[in-house]
Amino acid sequence: MKKETLKGSISNFKKAWFFARKQKKLLIGYSILSLSLCLISAITPMLDAKGLLYLTAGKWDPLLMIAILVFVVEVTRNTCRFFAQRCSQIFFRETLLQIQYEMAIQILRLETEEIDHHSSGTFVDRLTKDTSDIANIFTQLNYSITDILSNIGVMAAIFIINKWIFLYFLIGLIILYFMNRIKMKRYFALDKELRKINERNTGLTTELIRGIRDIKVLNAGLTFLNKVREKLSASNQERYKMSGIMRKYQWITGSFQDILTFLFIILGIYLVSIQNLTIANFVILYMYQSRVYNLLSYMTQFLEYYKNFNVSAGRVFQVLDDDFFKKESFGKTHIGKINGDFEFKNVTFSYSNGKPILKNLSFSVSANETVAFVGKSGAGKSTIFSLLTKLYPVKRGKILIDGHDINTLDKDSIRDNISIITQNPYIFNFSIRENLKIVKEDVTDEEMIEACKTACLHDFIMTLENGYDTVVGEGGLTLSGGERQRLAIARALLKKTEIILFDEATSALDNKTQNSIRKAIRNMQGEYTILMIAHRLSTVIDSDRIIVIDEGKVVDEGSHEYLLHHSNLYRDLYEQELEEAQ
Repeated sequence: MKKETLKGSISNFKKAWFFARKQKKLLIGYSILSLSLCLISAITPMLDAKGLLYLTAGKWDPLLMIAILVFVVEVTRNTCRFFAQRCSQIFFRETLLQIQYEMAIQILRLETEEIDHHSSGTFVDRLTKDTSDIANIFTQLNYSITDILSNIGVMAAIFIINKWIFLYFLIGLIILYFMNRIKMKRYFALDKELRKINERNTGLTTELIRGIRDIKVLNAGLTFLNKVREKLSASNQERYKMSGIMRKYQWITGSFQDILTFLFIILGIYLVSIQNLTIANFVILYMYQSRVYNLLSYMTQFLEYYKNFNVSAGRVFQVLDDDFFKKESFGKTHIGKINGDFEFKNVTFSYSNGKPILKNLSFSVSANETVAFVGKSGAGKSTIFSLLTKLYPVKRGKILIDGHDINTLDKDSIRDNISIITQNPYIFNFSIRENLKIVKEDVTDEEMIEACKTACLHDFIMTLENGYDTVVGEGGLTLSGGERQRLAIARALLKKTEIILFDEATSALDNKTQNSIRKAIRNMQGEYTILMIAHRLSTVIDSDRIIVIDEGKVVDEGSHEYLLHHSNLYRDLYEQELEEAQ
């Protein structure tokens, strides 16, 4: 084993042990029970051999004693196995929970750009399958090691009984070991590639489920299914190659073991004929034969678990550590409740493609002011909101909240004080009540109802059979677009933050509901700092101030009346909207 590989393995085990250490008593209990099982397994062939000799010799009394001993041993074995499995399963359950919970925490800490660049499968497979491999490693290796040790004891017993048979088994084991080593090397090379393919497939199948309505409406089922078939075919081909390797080497090693058994019988007959081996010992050695080859099997399992663990640990710790996937970083300054003042000072920003979205952008908003941002699609309006909530880090220029640089504030100071309602809010596959409790776990029914009334949603909820306990489906698919947005508005209102951002949040609402939401927003004016992005300018004419954005810059600002007379871009946008309404 290479020094670097060994060093990496030790590091992986240390990191994995951090999550497993609370269950160490279970692991110790499992180890003791596993060792007991191995010792019992070492005794059984000797008892079976003795029983066979007594049977052929017609010695019934000692045969009865052997039968009683075998019964006691088997009952003990089953009892030990029951408690060993119980310890193993509890250990696995608790350790897996610890790792998966930490994975979920770290996935939430990922920079938004990392999520943009990778499919959901990249993280789903690591959160489910790879964490399972890590949680399983301690009990699996423990069992393999105890089995190896007990079977080494069997080899020692064979050495004591007959050195020629021991030498024969040893040579056979060495040959089988190198055959298995070649097999596992090829197997794990394919397994590594298969995991990458499966990540992509998980992302694709997730898209199939989430996008099933659009796929149906677009009648794109055949095209999408062809894509799914192509991806699944690639992974199945890799899986077939892996199975082919296992099948080929199992045939080779199985045939070789058959040859070894045949030659063992010939060697045994010869040693008995020259009185180098007694018949009784020959029978015992024959009974031990399977245990000898099990030693190789356990060693192979050990290497398999070890390599599988390293592959899975490498993928999981890429997420848990901060070296591979970038994590969000926040400052240490904490503000319990902000006033609501903020300012952009010479902010320039671009996404990973390098094309500038905001260019030396500067503006300020006072506490309890209602400000709207308007402009053409792609002008950078939504990016302003993404930066203000620190979904993306500010690298050039500054954003100040109550005079504090946003990069010096901790996460809670920013996100506990800002609510955002987007054009396409994500509604979770929970009940309406649970969707609302996400932002405030201890919310009362009165607070919930008040927020839903303000968002013009309560009356609709009361028409549902299960009311607030109605499960809305993945992405809120049982709700209309307007209902999803109103639920998102109610969810944001429950946070009672000083800054509320509306990112085209009324675009999917009918005129009647839109007017109700406008009324709700007017009721909030003066108490909250409200920022709005709107495609329909008619929804923002009541704002204290309207800022016109074009190509990432502030080109005009003022009231609706002022901009109609002094801003060509604003006037063009407003007149275009009037034409579309006719």
